[in-house]
Parts: sequence; structure tokens; C-alpha cells
Amino acid sequence: MVNTTSSTHRPLDPRSKWAELSQAERSAAYDNNAAVKNSPALIAERNEASAKLRGTLKSHLDLPYGERANNKIDLYPAAKPDAPCLVFVHGGYWQRNSRELFAMLVEGAAAHGWSVAIPGYSLAPEVSMTDIVAEIPRALDWLAAHGASHGVAGPVILSGWSAGAHLVAMALNHPRVHAGLALSGVYDLAPIRDTGLNTALKLTDEEIATLSPLRLPVTPKRLDIAYGSGELPALVCDSIDFHEKRAAAGAPGKLIAVEGADHFTILEALRRADGVLVEAARRLLD
Repeated sequence: MVNTTSSTHRPLDPRSKWAELSQAERSAAYDNNAAVKNSPALIAERNEASAKLRGTLKSHLDLPYGERANNKIDLYPAAKPDAPCLVFVHGGYWQRNSRELFAMLVEGAAAHGWSVAIPGYSLAPEVSMTDIVAEIPRALDWLAAHGASHGVAGPVILSGWSAGAHLVAMALNHPRVHAGLALSGVYDLAPIRDTGLNTALKLTDEEIATLSPLRLPVTPKRLDIAYGSGELPALVCDSIDFHEKRAAAGAPGKLIAVEGADHFTILEALRRADGVLVEAARRLLD
């Protein structure tokens, strides 16, 4: 079930009393693994399914788009080169996971004749947030220059989950991107600096100011923003706030609450051929 109405429920945001919270409480406000009790099983299933699919689907794997070790992209071309392409950016709070672990998402879009591309990117603490944000446009530059020679030449819908949703928001203005679909994202980096996540990220004042979508001018390109109704309040509120900021500026895009989904099960809505987020991605071509 999906709610795209203006009556979306806004939970109590722990950041409204941020100064009163301990660092442990602040970290808990962003700890998706602890919040979803069966997250180890969900992650294991995702990884196993991806390992199986990555080796069996028609693909061009491990194509380098940059010089760093994680600057590689996996392409899963459709039968028609001019088919739409879902470019998916993985999550992991900018410091864990890899593109290989999300190959299971290819099935949903591929069932509708789409291509899929999954870029990797460098992780903290080896590189800074500034470096990470710069890599997604670099991957899109590569796709624009070389995608057609690998059977991927259609319009791009840029999607991402968790940290990947933040990276989608930051790369939405890339000329290769037709529209975006951001899932379960973090759009203000300031609170992150007050959590244990910052041990690796080491966010600076300048990065918070220039790499937080909620603190930047709105990109007018269409962006649908999705979240699970069962997600942590901080992430739900970021999604609602980001949508409201964009709407106030006249930027197109829907706010999509996936009812009953948590931070991990929301991916099923992009994984299944009949998933509501697969349908949302398809509507972005309208």
C-alpha cells in the first residue's frame, strides 16, 4: 500500500530535542540495523539473492569509470539499447556495502524491459564525503560516453537507497538524468556529525553546508521521494521535509510512503516486478 496524499503522518522527530540527547541516543536515531530486529536475516537474503543473479543475468560487470578501486559499474542491458535505464546507487551510510550486493534489484525493472546500471563508489574513511559525492556524476559521465557501446542508451532514472538516496539528490542535475527516485534517504548531514557514524565520515562545516540537499537550492528536475512507514522517525522526517522544500520551490515529484515497510523491506518494492516503486520509476518517464 502506498500513501501519496498530503495527510502523510509525521512522527515525533528526535532531533527536536537533539541537545538533550546523549551521543548514544543520537546514534540510535540513525541506527537502522538495530531498529529492524531481523535486519541480519534480511541482509543475508539480499546478499545471497544478489550473488546468484549477478552471475546469471546478461551483464557487463566491473567496468571502470574512474581510478579508485570502487569506481566500477555493473551494466545489465535490456534487449533494446534505447530502453529506459534504472541507475541504482546503493546505501550503507557512505561507509559500507558495494554494488554487487544489490544485483537482486535488477529483476524488477528488467521485467518491464529496462536496463539497469549499478555503480560502486569509494567509502569513508578512505575518502571524504566530498569525494564520494563527486563520484556519482563521474559514473554518469562514463555512462553517457560509453553506455551505448554496451547496449545502454535510453533515458536514465537515477535511484538510490539510504546513503544512495542522498547521492541521488546531489546528482539529480546531471544532464544524463531524466528524473530521480530517492528511497529512505538522509538529506541533512548536520545531525549525522553528532552520531557514531561521524567517526568514519569526519564531516566538516563546509560539507554539511554544501552537501546537504535540505540546505541547498532546489534542483527543478522531477524527484519522487519514498520512505517506509516503519522507518526511523529521523529518516521519515527528512523525506517529508525534503519533499516540502522542493514543493515550495515548485519542483515536481511525489512523496511516497510505502505502508508497513521498514528501512530494509522497502527494497522489495523496487525488487518485485509489481512493486510500487518499480511502478513509480516507470511513471517518471511520463
